[in-house]
Parts: sequence; structure tokens; C-alpha cells
Amino acid sequence: MNKPRLIKNYESLTEEVQEQIKLVYPKGFSKHLITFKNREGQIQKGLPFETEDFIYLIRMTEAKANALIEGDDDYDENGRLKKKVKAEYEDKYEDDDFMNELNDNVDNDLGLE
Repeated sequence: MNKPRLIKNYESLTEEVQEQIKLVYPKGFSKHLITFKNREGQIQKGLPFETEDFIYLIRMTEAKANALIEGDDDYDENGRLKKKVKAEYEDKYEDDDFMNELNDNVDNDLGLE
């Protein structure tokens, strides 16, 4: 099954999706931005994110990515997701297939496959 692909602004995402994004990117967003062309052929940057149901590309510049982290109380002064917040979100989504996929992706990134 092909998942629908959505291009969205971060602010228009549900709180649940924003929390899941924080679990995938606990050290911030800016280093994970990719370049893409929009419908008008203009080059933009975005943050890729996949859920069980959708593949998102979240529009943002590096400056916006940094501003989002700096203005978010879930992140510490070093731009890292606070341990207490991370644990809370992991507990909240532990039964979701999302967490299983996240853990699989982390294992793959670490070469633990």
C-alpha cells in the first residue's frame, strides 16, 4: 500500500504528530532537513517524517528549525529533548506501531540490525 504524501507546515500538524516528531528528532531538526521542489518548481527545505498512515514533508528553513527548538520548552538549552519529556512521550506512544518503527529505524541507524 502506498502511503499518502503530505507537505505541511509544522504549526498545522496535530500535537500528537509534533510529539512523535520530537521522538524521532530528539537533537533538533536542522541537521535533518532535505531540499525539494514545490509545485511551482521553487527549491525549499523540509523535514521528512513518516507515520503508520502518512509520509510528511514538513516545510521549514534552517532558521525556522532552530527557532522551533529554541522556543520549545520540551528541549533543553542545548537543543536536546529533555529526558523527562522523552520518557513521557515514549510511554504515551509505547503501544503504537509508530514506536516499533521508530525503534527499528534507530537500530538501523546504529547498525544494530
